[in-house]
Amino acid sequence: MTLAILNIDWQTLADGLALGAIYALMAVGIGLVFGVLRLVNFAYGQLVMAGAFALALASQWGWPVWAGIVLCFAVVLALSVAMEHLVFRPLRGHSPAVMLVATFAVAFLLQSIALLWFGSLGKIATSLASLNRPWTLSGVDIRKITIVAVIVAALCLLLLHLLLERTEVGLHMRAASMDFSTSRMLGVRANRVISFAVLISGALAAVVAVMLTVQTPLVTPDFALRDTIVVLAGVVVGGLNRPIPATLGGFTIGFATGVLGGALPTNQSQYLPTFVFVAVILVLLVRPRGLFDFSRSVERV
Repeated sequence: MTLAILNIDWQTLADGLALGAIYALMAVGIGLVFGVLRLVNFAYGQLVMAGAFALALASQWGWPVWAGIVLCFAVVLALSVAMEHLVFRPLRGHSPAVMLVATFAVAFLLQSIALLWFGSLGKIATSLASLNRPWTLSGVDIRKITIVAVIVAALCLLLLHLLLERTEVGLHMRAASMDFSTSRMLGVRANRVISFAVLISGALAAVVAVMLTVQTPLVTPDFALRDTIVVLAGVVVGGLNRPIPATLGGFTIGFATGVLGGALPTNQSQYLPTFVFVAVILVLLVRPRGLFDFSRSVERV
């Protein structure tokens, strides 16, 4: 069965759903750091890239799949901790513009290191290639990674929701995201909250790295860079100040990108970013606070 008007089949819809789920995880990772630090981390894509290279190296060395995934998480979490201690923490008292420029510097530093270390041709991660094979469901062939990505993303978002709603550190993170200065005066330990948010964000980046390398096995120094830019646009469209609107924004722009990418003819696929960012501009002109942010603004005293 085919949606003939837009030339969209069920495989395209499934791929769009999977990409939306992956982008939702990236949006949550970016939104968590913004919530406690009011910082848009432009180096987030380079964390995904580092995890992808770890998977590619593990595949090249002949390691089992589980060992490659463990290495991916170890590399991404180590870089996240180093970034927080060496960059975010020393600059925390400076203006947001200074910290924003610092994340740009970290992003280009990590990309340059990858370019020098692995070269422009990059590496290929093949350990999870079997997930690209299709499953036949009701006569429709759907790639395994599509189903896995949706299930993993839903599970991660559920666990994150339970963490934020049912634990003490989650309560502190939510308080810090609403008013960091006041929450510190009420006893919230700033370093603990920020470190925990950065760690969770790094863990989500590692999950994204695993899933993106299945869809795009060739890992280069600019791996996930375009995805990060699109997700940042989605986060702004959804609503940067709240986790749920940011997640919905990331999912929406990922789903739209996946569906349009599959529906457009090959010779017109280069126009896809134009369509996406024109839509972003139109949404922001109509709803500057975000498409999914329905909260009332409260003046802080």
